[in-house]
Amino acid sequence: MKIGIAFGIVAIAAFPATNIASVADRAKAAAAPYERCGTGIRINCIVDGDTLWSSGVKIRVADIDTPEISQPHCAAEKALGEQAMVRLMELVNAGRFDMLAWHSRDEDRNGRKLRILVRDGRSLGDTLVSEGLARRWTGRRQPWC
Repeated sequence: MKIGIAFGIVAIAAFPATNIASVADRAKAAAAPYERCGTGIRINCIVDGDTLWSSGVKIRVADIDTPEISQPHCAAEKALGEQAMVRLMELVNAGRFDMLAWHSRDEDRNGRKLRILVRDGRSLGDTLVSEGLARRWTGRRQPWC
């Protein structure tokens, strides 16, 4: 694994793919497009607007919060959460992006790796915020209803 530091954030160049059998399988998975997660093995897929699996590693997009789709508190939250999930999928499939480690912790309490997704120096989370599909992460969840 290659690690670099820029602007107080650690850049992670690659993740160990713990549930992919071979180097060839890992290379194939890294090139695979992201789709909505289903019930099978999760390699490259989108769970919701701020959670994805990348090369078999579960990632929480650390700089944003998006509406829930699995347990929404109202229909409006679910609808906006679905839009955020679709848009995140579009963004990650639009080309190469980097994952930067969150400045204060490597994982959240659910064991997800905390990462900021960056392309061309801009956070993909910032794009979701600017489009009204996410909020900046402030350290606690706020209601969407």
